[in-house]
Amino acid sequence: MTAAAAAARPWWVGGLTLAFFSVLAYFAWRYAHTIAWQDVQQTLAATPAPTLVAASVMATICHAIYSSFDLLGRAYTGHRLRAAQVMGITFISYAFSLTLGALVGGVGLRLRLYTRLGLSALTATRVFTFSVVTNWFGFLVLAGTVFALAPPPIGTGLSAPALRGLGLVMLGLAGGYVGLCLRTRQRLVRLFRHAFRLPGPRLVALQLALSCAHWASMGGVLYVLLQTRVDYVTVLGVLLVAAVAGAVTHIPAGLGVLEAVFLTLLSDAVPAHVLLAALLAYRAIYYLVPFLLAAALYGVMEARGRVRLRGAARDTQKRPPPHPRH
Repeated sequence: MTAAAAAARPWWVGGLTLAFFSVLAYFAWRYAHTIAWQDVQQTLAATPAPTLVAASVMATICHAIYSSFDLLGRAYTGHRLRAAQVMGITFISYAFSLTLGALVGGVGLRLRLYTRLGLSALTATRVFTFSVVTNWFGFLVLAGTVFALAPPPIGTGLSAPALRGLGLVMLGLAGGYVGLCLRTRQRLVRLFRHAFRLPGPRLVALQLALSCAHWASMGGVLYVLLQTRVDYVTVLGVLLVAAVAGAVTHIPAGLGVLEAVFLTLLSDAVPAHVLLAALLAYRAIYYLVPFLLAAALYGVMEARGRVRLRGAARDTQKRPPPHPRH
């Protein structure tokens, strides 16, 4: 957030945000004292190796699917970077975004890495925006379908009919996007004095397929780690609810939000120490390991970028000056 935006924000918004996080921290502290952490540690240590391997394979597939989002952005913008470069940048950005937040990973790193490879800031921004739309388009379809047809156990805080209604609203929003892309002449829309070119039917279909596969495989990681104690659709539904909560709170990595949602919605079906053990393994497999790999890959790309810049500078210095024209 810029300083100007922060100054323009009403004072009470900051106060409510501070109050919300204070209450969340208080209840998290109280709940932490009720958990048998020794049982969590023992459950985590007793997780079978094949389960961890299967979850790791599923997480790898999930990250690979997300890394292909920017390939759709390449087709949308028409830039000509190699597929391996694009997927590498997307993987790094996504892993950093999961851990440090969207401004660092999603925006900052994409702009730096893409511009280092010769793309303009405008093209890099369009690629990032297209990936964001792809991600949430599939989320709306998948979450809308799950909430409308098989809402997860939401307890007393939100009724099942309300969740079904939310699902229908999500499907309506996704349908509106599809209709806009298919029916708008020349696929151009104007928003806040800016013109946007919408994707055609083929790109829309790829957006839907890849994004739904990404979210579905993410739910598969947790389902595997819970070792079939809860059916897959329920695990996926709770994960999608946690994604909504994480997006609303803007907490990097959804730290504490993911755990709070799963403990609230599934504590009657699975003991708390089992849930926490699975969630800790999930964070290690889906967040920590990819982040470490992405950090190493980012270091390599930065080193190569510096070498290219030094080489270009030497070439410029060696180039003879142009002859004056008479």
